[in-house]
Amino acid sequence: MKKVSLLVQVFLMAILFVGCQFSEDLHINEDGSGKIAFSFDGSELLKMAGDKLGEGLGEEQKEEKAIDTLMVFKDYLEEKKDSISQLPKAEQERLKKLENFKMHMFMDPKTMEMNFDLYSDFKNVSDLGNIFNDFKTASSLGGKKAGSSVGAPGDPLSNTEGDDPTKVSYTFKGNKFKRVTEILDEKQLKQGLDSLEQMKMFLASSKYKIKYHFPRRIKNISSKEALFSQDGKSFTLEVGFIDYMENPKILDVEVELED
Repeated sequence: MKKVSLLVQVFLMAILFVGCQFSEDLHINEDGSGKIAFSFDGSELLKMAGDKLGEGLGEEQKEEKAIDTLMVFKDYLEEKKDSISQLPKAEQERLKKLENFKMHMFMDPKTMEMNFDLYSDFKNVSDLGNIFNDFKTASSLGGKKAGSSVGAPGDPLSNTEGDDPTKVSYTFKGNKFKRVTEILDEKQLKQGLDSLEQMKMFLASSKYKIKYHFPRRIKNISSKEALFSQDGKSFTLEVGFIDYMENPKILDVEVELED
C-alpha cells in the first residue's frame, strides 16, 4: 500500500477544517436545464499547514509532484460497483448522487495552490440536491483515492458518511426560482457545529458564495444582501462559512424574473 502523500494529508486536513473559500455557481436556461459547479479554494490553508505537515516526512514526500487530475464519477462508480453493492443502502444512494458529476483536482506543494471543482450538467434544476454535501462526499473520495491504492485499508468506500442533516431543493417555474433548505436532523446538525467549535479560528475568514445566472433579468429577490450583475440576469450572495453552518437557511432565496 502506498503511503498517504503530503498533499493528501493537507487535503484531509482541509476537509477536517471544512475549508476556506467555497463557491456554488448555477446557470439556468429557459427550459430549466443548465449546469452547476461547486468550487473549493484551499490555497490559504495549504500555505498555513504546509510547513507543519512537512515535519517528520521523508525528502521523497516533501519533493512530491503536483496532483492535477480529472475524476469522472460515472466511471469510478462502475469500477467500484462490486464494493458499492456491499454498502448500506443509504451510502449507496449517497454515492449514486455523484454519477453525473466530474471533479477536477489540483494541488501543488511548490506553488501552494489547492483547488477542487465539482461540476455537472442537468436537465432540470429540480433534479439537484445539496451540492455542498455532494462535494464533501466527492472530495473525500477524490482525496483518498489520490493517496491510497485500490482495495487498500483506508479505501474511501469504507468511510462514506451517514445521512445528510439538511436537504436543499431548487425549483424554477414560470418567472419564479426558489432555493429552499430543510433541516432533517437538528441533533446531527448540532453535532457538526460542536465538532467545529475548536476550529472557528481557522474558519473565521472562510466564505460561502452562491452565484446564480438566469435567462432573463431579475425583477425581485428575497435577499437584501444580494449583489446584481450589470446585465441584471445574475446575482451573488456571500456569507461567512460559520454563519452558513450555524444557519443553512441563510442562503435560501426566492427570485422573480421579468416576463
